[in-house]
Amino acid sequence: MRPVYRIFVNISIIVAAIAVFVLIPAAESASGAFGSGERLTYRLKWLFNMSVVGDLYAHKHKLFAEHGLDVTIKEGGPERDAIRELELGRAQFGVASADQVIRAISRGASVVVIAQIFQINPLQWIYRADIPRIQRLADLRGKTIGITYGGNDETIMKTLLARAGILDDEVRLFSVRYDYTPFYRHKVDIWPVYLNVQGVIINEKLRNAGERVLFFNPAEFGVQFVANSVVTSEQMIKERPDTVQRFTKALLQGWAEALDRANTEKTIETIQQFDRHTPTGILKKQLSATRKLIMPAPGTKIGTINITAWKETEKIMLEQKRIPEPVLVHNRLVDVHGLKVEKVEIGK
Repeated sequence: MRPVYRIFVNISIIVAAIAVFVLIPAAESASGAFGSGERLTYRLKWLFNMSVVGDLYAHKHKLFAEHGLDVTIKEGGPERDAIRELELGRAQFGVASADQVIRAISRGASVVVIAQIFQINPLQWIYRADIPRIQRLADLRGKTIGITYGGNDETIMKTLLARAGILDDEVRLFSVRYDYTPFYRHKVDIWPVYLNVQGVIINEKLRNAGERVLFFNPAEFGVQFVANSVVTSEQMIKERPDTVQRFTKALLQGWAEALDRANTEKTIETIQQFDRHTPTGILKKQLSATRKLIMPAPGTKIGTINITAWKETEKIMLEQKRIPEPVLVHNRLVDVHGLKVEKVEIGK
């Protein structure tokens, strides 16, 4: 029976490998297939989840197609770099965090920001309500703080500690991974999360266990660090301005419709086509949290670029020696709300 068992195992492995090969493209990208519009590739920063629901909504509900565009949306991840793909010509648009943009400009990249989706950075720290509430930066002393070494959360936290005059030996920095076990087991006091995604999931898990949580928001302590924004290249702005205008208009329309409370069920149905594992109840809470981060006040225009926050982000990166000299990032911000893109001059 042993040879038969081996044959069965080998066949199973082959079938599984074929299944993975077939399924991965569907999971990693959302292709056009809505007509013969101008073909574009849009590389996200992270995976398909609630943080990109407006992008996926614009695709699934044919808003790109209505503007004459055939857009393939590709997932991001730790091994993906949207700005690098712009430079290589593999994508025409992408999503990048402010620190990625500023680092890229520092090394000579011709990247341009055309929309800022999150007006409040979703990157915050979660902690249990049974430890003293963090009401001032000095309250961080003595805490075990989770950070991702090399990530923007490290830059933000070290800026907070420096501005509070907290020395390295007055806190314990804990290197985090994708496993939240150290936080669940009380080995880490405060843990970095995206408020609208992992923050909702961890909050729900602990609430069901009878524990309450709070969130530490750096912006409340004077540190504004811009989150994900939509980027393109100077070449696209100069050579295909109409394409930039149409893409941005369709994208922001997608976000506006996805966040409209009247479309809640439609939005949930859309994200469930890409995120099949998160329960509906959690998705609804994630959507509500996302709405508050993108539209924190009535009348907020989705995609508005906060120039002050971008300048603050560059200042922080200089303080933390993440870049060797100023890059004047404000010269690379092109707010296309109501503007004729072809009249915008980069750096002016």
